[in-house]
Amino acid sequence: MSLKRNLLLAGLALVGSAGLAQAEMSATTASDIEVRSGPGAEFPTVGVATRGSQATLDGCVEGSRWCRVDVNGMRGWVYAQYLSVEQNGAQVVVQDNLDDLGIPTITYEQTDTIRTGSIQAAQPGPNDQLLGPVGNGGDIVAITPPDEIRDYIDDNPVDTVQLNGNVVVGATVPQSIEVHRIPDYQYSYVEVNHQPVLVDPGTRRIVYVYQ
Repeated sequence: MSLKRNLLLAGLALVGSAGLAQAEMSATTASDIEVRSGPGAEFPTVGVATRGSQATLDGCVEGSRWCRVDVNGMRGWVYAQYLSVEQNGAQVVVQDNLDDLGIPTITYEQTDTIRTGSIQAAQPGPNDQLLGPVGNGGDIVAITPPDEIRDYIDDNPVDTVQLNGNVVVGATVPQSIEVHRIPDYQYSYVEVNHQPVLVDPGTRRIVYVYQ
């Protein structure tokens, strides 16, 4: 009985270890990437993980490109396409092999904590540039962008800029602020006060604000 009991306990220990191994996977950053406080480009940046950093991968949000990691003393969210793990002696991209790798599915909770401490969305300072006022008349056109535009913005995050004023449709982005072109689309984008917005590159007016 004692031998059987020991074998049973050993088997349980192996099962437990396997479960733990699957819950926490080792990954490597494929490039310099921003670590964010939540699974989206609208969340504040916790820091930057340099290329080749070793990370512990908790899992990824189902149907999303975002995964939660511990890397360089930071805990936060990064794009799966910028993470690689070893499989059969070769490095493979997490985004392309989620099912094959058995990446755990996790959910985002507002109470998720960031190891670097409480992250507050940065507020514009008194010397920050000002968004232009909303124009008058009928020349302000609000649009409804297709879903793939948000996908492109999420796949190509940019640093946020801090501007005073209300981030609303019709407000004007200063000429000194770089707006980023979207391939095969008439509008550009920029992130203002941690909100992605679409901008008419000609008038510099905001035509859509992502919430």
